Amino acid sequence: MIPTLSELELLARQAGNILRRCYGLRHQVDNKGAIDLVTEVDRQSEAFLLDEILRRFPGHRLLAEESGNQAGDDCCLWLIDPLDGTVNYAHGVPVFAVSLAVQVDGALRVGVIYDPLRDECFSAEHGKGAWLNGEPIHVSQARELVNSLLVTGFPYDIHKNPVNNLDHYVRFSLLSQGVRRLGSAALDLAYVACGRFDGYWELRLGAWDVAAGALIAGEAGAIVTDITGGPDYFPKVDSILVANPILHPQMMAVLQRRG
Repeated sequence: MIPTLSELELLARQAGNILRRCYGLRHQVDNKGAIDLVTEVDRQSEAFLLDEILRRFPGHRLLAEESGNQAGDDCCLWLIDPLDGTVNYAHGVPVFAVSLAVQVDGALRVGVIYDPLRDECFSAEHGKGAWLNGEPIHVSQARELVNSLLVTGFPYDIHKNPVNNLDHYVRFSLLSQGVRRLGSAALDLAYVACGRFDGYWELRLGAWDVAAGALIAGEAGAIVTDITGGPDYFPKVDSILVANPILHPQMMAVLQRRG
């Protein structure tokens, strides 16, 4: 049985309630890497989602940020980020979300991103459009980088890997109105989808980080590729570039510069 968009929205809102209840409390924080954190709330939200999904959809395959891959029927694959923006959450910064997507026979079919503090639910269904709290959304109509507000993020190995996006950040900062860094790839993509940002790029993400957001942005009219313009940005997200059809080639040209 293929999950419906309303079923994903309900699960995302329920997991979001967990995040909202625990927000602002003192958390148990563990390090997965030097700057890659996980809290007990990540695990609570993920445990809830896994239990509910397997109860409602037994046999489906799951790929979740904290627990990894759980074998099942490859026909339906859930991509689950129970708390996107953990570093923000652990520091009391109110920018984080739940992200859920379902891939059917290798293609992203439905996706939801829920921001519990703002009660904003971004959603999309393949071929049917994208919505924010039930109202249709579309990418911006920005035509030039100089008039564009962009957003990006940085990989967790930024301290060790010289391919760390800092060079691209500097270039875009000098060519655009500005570049923001929210700390939540899911919300970055959702905000491009509804026109709050004009473009987004990032390097080395997890499939769960971008699955729902890439679908939502694409259904809202964005072009979604890797930074070379290739379509194979997913599921191994070495890079991603998302913008409206006019800005996308302009951003790609900047990302291909050397030196």
